[in-house]
This record gives sequence, structure tokens and C-alpha cells, in this order.
Amino acid sequence: MKDIVFTAKRQRTELIVFGVCLLVSFLMNVYAIVAFNTEWKELYTQLLWVLAIAVFLYAVSVGVRLLYAGVRSVLKSNKK
Repeated sequence: MKDIVFTAKRQRTELIVFGVCLLVSFLMNVYAIVAFNTEWKELYTQLLWVLAIAVFLYAVSVGVRLLYAGVRSVLKSNKK
């Protein structure tokens, strides 16, 4: 069975992508607090939802990147 190896560069890239997803979900929470004029304590009380949204956004980004890689490989193989 072939081993799957994640290089340090790939790990760093994935951490950056997840960090961006976390930042986007956090900013969405701040926007919701301001838009709906709620209390600022929701900034830390809703961290579990922020994390759940970040994981969802990361999963969507992985799906889009896999779809892009699949289409790209199919197009590359058709050129030959």
C-alpha cells in the first residue's frame, strides 16, 4: 500500500486556508453583531458556531479545489 505524505509546504498551505476560513467566519460573526445590534459578548459565546462555520467553509474550499484539479487533469489528458 502506498503511503500518503503531506509535505511541510502543503501543511502550511492548508493551515493558511483554514486560518482564512476561520477569519472569514469570525468577521461574519462581527458583522452579525453589528447588523442586528446584539451584545458583544456573543463574540466569545458563539465561538463554537464560528468554528463550525469555519470547518464548513474549509470543506467547501477543499471540494472546489478537488473539482478544479479533476477538471484540470481531464483537460490535460484530452490534449494528448
